[in-house]
Amino acid sequence: MKHFEVLGTGCKKCINTAETIERVARELGQPVEVVKITDPAKIMEYQVMSTPAVALDGKVVHSGSIPDRDTIAGWINP
Repeated sequence: MKHFEVLGTGCKKCINTAETIERVARELGQPVEVVKITDPAKIMEYQVMSTPAVALDGKVVHSGSIPDRDTIAGWINP
């Protein structure tokens, strides 16, 4: 199971990012875990300067915007 962390302050874009990852995973029939990280100190541990950001299995794979469906699908089914 893939473990995603959505890093951000809880803004609308961050919420949409988490929901989009969950929706794409359902469409693909793949189980994923999506955790929202809003603690600024934890976000800084990832050295993220622009949110929303996405970490996959502990590694930042995207930051600064909501990733598109094809990008998310690629993370779920590489």
